[in-house]
Amino acid sequence: MKTNHVPAITFKTVTYKTLSVDGLNIAYREAGDPANPKLVLLHGFPSSSHQYRSLIPALADRFHVISPDYPGFGNSDFPDSATFSYTFDKLAEVVERFLEKKGFNRFGLYVQDYGGPVGFRIVTKKPELLDWLIIQNTNAYEVGFTAAWGGLRDALWHNRSAENEAAVAGLLEFETVKTVYLHGSKVAELISPDNWNSDFFTTIQRPNGRQIQLDLFYDYRTNVALYPKWQEFLKERQPDTIIFWGQDDIFFTREGGEAYLQDLPKAEMHRLDAGHFAVEDCLDYIAENIHRFYDDVVARKAKR
Repeated sequence: MKTNHVPAITFKTVTYKTLSVDGLNIAYREAGDPANPKLVLLHGFPSSSHQYRSLIPALADRFHVISPDYPGFGNSDFPDSATFSYTFDKLAEVVERFLEKKGFNRFGLYVQDYGGPVGFRIVTKKPELLDWLIIQNTNAYEVGFTAAWGGLRDALWHNRSAENEAAVAGLLEFETVKTVYLHGSKVAELISPDNWNSDFFTTIQRPNGRQIQLDLFYDYRTNVALYPKWQEFLKERQPDTIIFWGQDDIFFTREGGEAYLQDLPKAEMHRLDAGHFAVEDCLDYIAENIHRFYDDVVARKAKR
């Protein structure tokens, strides 16, 4: 990871709100002047907007930043899976409606882990929404899967039996969630235990929480089927893109990050000495380079 001096970041107040979307209370964090360029941060598994608690204020001096919790995550509603379909199609539908109600009609998009399947569904459906793109450890290529996906890819996706669900349930245990944060980090002291405590007790341990996550584990197979569509979208549209890739991610390989450059040869790549949640130990570096990339590439192009 580069170790250049990072200028001080101006922090802004973050507000915590809810918005009713199709009868669901969607919790979200928001900061920055609504007159500034809009930036959407979509979270991963098994987190919520909490994973961006420090990045949001670090970006709010330049952007109007928003980050929702998906249904069944964080502080949003947890409708019963017997009546609400926990699929990535449904999560994308709710987030799309949320952004529409918030007036985010064109925005920069930061996608991490589950944020990719949610975000890519939205912008491939409505390409006019996407202004520019930030990719951080979210998969869109077959080569991106690590061995951690074995139980899902080799068993659960082929047969959703009780036995196969039990075989992958270990991914929802407290120690596993903790490991997702710490794996690949070179300075574990930079990563707050509030992360895995929040994820485990606020999301996984909520009533119906484990079933929700198992539903999404099974539905993840639909993302793989959409990879060619997402790749074609990136190749055809060529959005201005900056990539931050934790090189020792427990879920996604280094090759999965490099694969984006096949379809986005002009993308700016930053290979970080970090794991899945790279913002935890590379916060200043990521925030500074988002600022610089927007000013030097996105805003400059808009002025031409």
